[in-house]
Amino acid sequence: MLNQQQATQRRDDKIKLALSGITPLWLVHDDYRAPEESFYFDLVFQHSIYGWIRQRYKYDAFNDVLYHFGQTALKEAEGLAVQETQPYIDGEISIAVPNNPKPRQ
Repeated sequence: MLNQQQATQRRDDKIKLALSGITPLWLVHDDYRAPEESFYFDLVFQHSIYGWIRQRYKYDAFNDVLYHFGQTALKEAEGLAVQETQPYIDGEISIAVPNNPKPRQ
């Protein structure tokens, strides 16, 4: 059986491996459930096209599996409020422009 500190370290390693291309990330609503050795949490980030996104996850520490439970768009004000706190995983914000030129006539 893992203690909470060991489970947290495994979760952090898994998130860094799985979501290394999306930074910075903010961790919100982090809930550890000891009987099942799992975390339920949300990750918030700014998507270059869709704006602020909140993704819901479950991390099963015993099996070392990260489950994605969907995502929702956040209002700009909610995203800016999150951005005022320290990121969970720091990184640079990059702007990407979609390659979708208008059809030529």
